[in-house]
Amino acid sequence: MTSLQKTSARYQQQRQRAIEAAATVFADKGFHGASTQDIASQLGIQQGSLYYYIDSKEAALEEVCLMALRGYVAQMENIIGQTLPLEVKLANTIHAHLGSYREHNEAMKVHNEQRLYLPEQRRNQLKALGSRYRQLLENLFHEAVINGDLHPDLDCHFSARSLIGLCNYWGVMLLRDHRLQLEDISTKCLQQCLYGCTPHRNNSTHSES
Repeated sequence: MTSLQKTSARYQQQRQRAIEAAATVFADKGFHGASTQDIASQLGIQQGSLYYYIDSKEAALEEVCLMALRGYVAQMENIIGQTLPLEVKLANTIHAHLGSYREHNEAMKVHNEQRLYLPEQRRNQLKALGSRYRQLLENLFHEAVINGDLHPDLDCHFSARSLIGLCNYWGVMLLRDHRLQLEDISTKCLQQCLYGCTPHRNNSTHSES
């Protein structure tokens, strides 16, 4: 297949469908229990045709994990670039982070549970995306400290990692229990981040699309 064919809109659409099919199969059967034939069957094509879009089962797992991460890194970059109060930026960040679990639930499930099946070199892009996301969030805290919106002695690195851990935990809960409401969990995570367990006024801030 030529490079021109690989950049065509039709090819990219079909490749995206192949990655989504892989996410469904891996979420259902696990990496070791799945085969490229399973992915091809999910997509509705012959196994040989699958290799036009994905080179191997490992490559499919890598692409599924990357799909899970790229979206909310892009959303975080957009949020950081906006001129908004700290509380709104944090609300939008948390909502986007948690929302990625609902929007790409199969891909996030695969990323969380199966990314370590990838060899080290195939995890490099995942690590880079994770580091990019953490650094953007750390910068948000740091800017708020400079502006006087947060305590001057705040450990921004610790705070960024703590918020990511909080969101990841509740993201997994959103995957497991569809009775949980995204808006409710987002609001509680925001309140925990800003106020901890101390008394505070009622706040009606909601995330903005």
